[in-house]
Amino acid sequence: MTRLKILKKLNAIPLTAKLLAFYDEPVNYRFDEFLAELYEYGGETALLKTIGDLVLYDENPFSRAAAAGKSSVFLRSAFAEDVKTLFSAAEKAEERSGGKYFCSGERNEHFSADPEKDALRLEGFYRRYGYGDYVRYGAFLFKDGNIAPIENAPDIRLSDLKDYEEEKRLIAANIENLIAGLPALDMLLYGERGTGKSSTVHAMANEYFAEGLRIVELSKEQLLSLPLLKEKLGAVPLKFIIYIDDLSLTEGDERFTSLKAALEGSFGVKGKNTIVCATSNRRHIVKESFSDRRDSIHENECMQEQLSLSDRFGLTVLFSSTNKAQYLSIVNQLADDCGLKTPREELFRLAEQWAISKGGRSPRRARQFIDSAYAAEQRKMALEF
Repeated sequence: MTRLKILKKLNAIPLTAKLLAFYDEPVNYRFDEFLAELYEYGGETALLKTIGDLVLYDENPFSRAAAAGKSSVFLRSAFAEDVKTLFSAAEKAEERSGGKYFCSGERNEHFSADPEKDALRLEGFYRRYGYGDYVRYGAFLFKDGNIAPIENAPDIRLSDLKDYEEEKRLIAANIENLIAGLPALDMLLYGERGTGKSSTVHAMANEYFAEGLRIVELSKEQLLSLPLLKEKLGAVPLKFIIYIDDLSLTEGDERFTSLKAALEGSFGVKGKNTIVCATSNRRHIVKESFSDRRDSIHENECMQEQLSLSDRFGLTVLFSSTNKAQYLSIVNQLADDCGLKTPREELFRLAEQWAISKGGRSPRRARQFIDSAYAAEQRKMALEF
């Protein structure tokens, strides 16, 4: 029975398992089982590409070693042999089909008729993009000790975010330091709701994906797992933003101490390939109350302790609220992007009404207004047509 040595996970994937079973024993029921799996994958018009994708995104000893720059001729040779086996099986299946049940189609760009050369090229690919899910996805979620990909992460780009140029420049420069292996700072992005803090973080992750940047979201309820997450990411040869959204704590919260240690190089906690980026609606993350001041004998010491957490972020960036001129500037740029034909004077009047009815001006309000205006304009054009 044919078994893959390096790509051993593919032995258990139904499509490749049935393909290899047919390769070993080409009888009708094996072929039918293979076809059934192929149709489930939607690969009936592109078998070779479907198999190539499974190989490319597989996490295995070769892809992990190549990503870390530690591949060897033995791993490369074993990988190439497995790839050759899979494509040979695909060719046999195509011959058996005679073009009646599926089409093998073209190979994807990473695979040719020479698996040895493919393996050599893929070493560079994995070195740049990582391995397994890190090749395919840019955003992940850490939960219950596992790092899982977010399949529908926001596909937002920096060009989609209007104004706030200095804020974006500061964040981008810090991320470029991380990517270059230079000292990079943990970041706190704070400001009113809807000013684009979270969108900027996701846009940065998308913008620098090809340079090896990934984002892992950690909920504030999972803060005690931050050291474990850094340890796991330390073994991956990529750069990571550990993203904590809407961060706020109380002084007595045990997560307060854990986060402080992680932000300021406690031994075994600070990672070389990670930075923490938190967003908050307040500059001082730790909530304080009148009783904090009234009941504390050492009032100054209490206040300093509450401020110490936010001070441990090396880079603090304020996303300030937009005034009328800034708000309308964003509206105008977004309208240009989607080709709105509404006269600008009328558009600005409606945008102001929208902001007032929604409780204030912000980039989020501008985006919501433009989406609504664009939908209304498209419906009107469809009726006129």
